[in-house]
Amino acid sequence: MLSAKLGRFLDNPLSPIAKRIPFSPNSLTIIGFLITVLAAFVIPRNLKLGGLLILCGGIFDMLDGIVARTGGKVTRFGAFLDSVLDRYSDAFLFLSIAWYLAERGDHTGAFISLGTLIGAFLISYARARSEGLGKSCHTGIMERPERIILLVFAAITGWIIPVLWIMLVLTHVTVVQRIYHVWRAMNRP
Repeated sequence: MLSAKLGRFLDNPLSPIAKRIPFSPNSLTIIGFLITVLAAFVIPRNLKLGGLLILCGGIFDMLDGIVARTGGKVTRFGAFLDSVLDRYSDAFLFLSIAWYLAERGDHTGAFISLGTLIGAFLISYARARSEGLGKSCHTGIMERPERIILLVFAAITGWIIPVLWIMLVLTHVTVVQRIYHVWRAMNRP
């Protein structure tokens, strides 16, 4: 939802900054990924610091696309690399939150985190499978930018469980939205 509305919105205002960044889009993708992995290792020990690191990694994840588009460096491999590392990032973050909750004896919360991870993976899979069938699929209310924003908010405020419940429901609603979208697209005359 956010990526559809703001995907190119920040390109113009951030273009002067993006053109001065000395790193390639793929380097920014990898740096953002490494920061997110660091966040995953920090979360079980310091939730707020982990949240700030997720935010920092998210900024790099946003900048890689802006640098690629404004600098004319968009490549299919770059899109592929970004997508794969985003899935790894999702896995590290939700597993880390599950670990954080399990260490505190909140096994229900840990399972909610894992259920949200499954939803996040299915959102991505539904899009990839749809595109493999020749149908675009950028629909749904809980894409990756929304998940990252909510994870940062949850980690900084400590409201992990309420936010995870929201994400659990909305990730799976998004999967259903994508299934319905593809069904409609394939059944149009």
